[in-house]
Amino acid sequence: MTRTSTATPLAPHPDRLFAADPAARTVARTVYQAVADAPIISPHGHVDAALIADDQPFADPASLLVTPDHYVLRLLHANGVGLDELGRPDRSGDGSVPDGRQIWHRLAAHWDDFAGTPVRYWFETELHDVFGLTEQPSAENADAQYDHLAELLTTPAFRPRALFDTFRIEVLATTDDPTADLAAHARLAADPSFRGRVLPTFRADAVFDPSRPDWRHVVTSIGQAAGIDTGTHAGLLAALRARRRYFIEHGATATDTGVLDAGSTPLSTAARERIHTTALLGPASLTEADAVAYRHDMLYRWAEMSVEDGLVMQLHPGVHRNHHRPTLERFGPDTGHDLPAVGSFTEPLRPLLEAFGTAPGFHLGLLPGRLRRSAVVVHRHPGGDRPVPRRGHRLGVVIPARHDMARRADAAYLASLVVSHQLSEEDAVRTAHRIVSDIPRATFKL
Repeated sequence: MTRTSTATPLAPHPDRLFAADPAARTVARTVYQAVADAPIISPHGHVDAALIADDQPFADPASLLVTPDHYVLRLLHANGVGLDELGRPDRSGDGSVPDGRQIWHRLAAHWDDFAGTPVRYWFETELHDVFGLTEQPSAENADAQYDHLAELLTTPAFRPRALFDTFRIEVLATTDDPTADLAAHARLAADPSFRGRVLPTFRADAVFDPSRPDWRHVVTSIGQAAGIDTGTHAGLLAALRARRRYFIEHGATATDTGVLDAGSTPLSTAARERIHTTALLGPASLTEADAVAYRHDMLYRWAEMSVEDGLVMQLHPGVHRNHHRPTLERFGPDTGHDLPAVGSFTEPLRPLLEAFGTAPGFHLGLLPGRLRRSAVVVHRHPGGDRPVPRRGHRLGVVIPARHDMARRADAAYLASLVVSHQLSEEDAVRTAHRIVSDIPRATFKL
């Protein structure tokens, strides 16, 4: 776009996230350039595989960049913008959903509210590097920018598969319901024209917490998908094992689990069956203590299953999901109302790690709270533990921006070790390559 005389330029700085110290900045540039164009391995994400399998054009800029992204919704909603104004349907039936142009105007009017946040960083990178915008969004240029983005999204170069190639994505993991048929994954795997890898990830959070109002429905649906009666806890475990095998057959290498805390104390068979039977009567029949004990035991069983079938166990505890119930009831989940809870790993995970921590092939990935830039992954194996950076993404078009941010932050940290004489520059470059390639491949068994 041609910049008007009153517009604020959109020009991400080439040294963003690097240190102010000239020596450290020079090293950071060298380390970053060594991995800037490396293929992307994304073992944790939320892109719908059908989006890539169908390869249909994106509907409009707002439905791609605003409405489905809970980080964007959180910031806009916190600054007074109603979720119904951002494209989220009101379940009460009141009001109408605005069109994409109106939603984009809301974003542009609140552009300054994103200043200094990771979301602003991601937006600036993708709008400039991917879509070629040269002005920061504003009320004055909102229409022109929307038209520019909308036109690009109609072109072949901005179809999902073309972007997959443009972004140099080698592996992309999705997040999938335990009852999913994984048909889109199967289509991609069988398509000789598609050169990437899109792998399912087994996500069964709802089955862990018997106090959830939908728990009985979830347990029943998993049993139906597996063809196994889940009226007993033993039956539920058998059904989950069967579904995990189904996911493995479709390329899965990992599970993903979000729980309120990392407690992992196991229960006896009798205690598990008693709580399971009680929970099937409904949440009102269950005590809070029993619900917590059941959830902790399920986490222990999850690690047990990972040792058996080899799926990497991703775990991100410490989050109150959908914290604001009125918003959940009105607009559904994933509106940015997940808030961190106070928690720990060391003692809660002791039962699990004492039982399985050194089991050959057991990989446990820890993602504290909602941290998504560089959470700690602990790769458990007989040789010990090693922490490695992880990346996670919600929207496919944001993937390169978030990986770029991670690579720059890694380069900046490695450069600080070089200038403080803790690491040679050559070792820093090798480590950067390991972070973006070797370690995620090994940790996620790719």
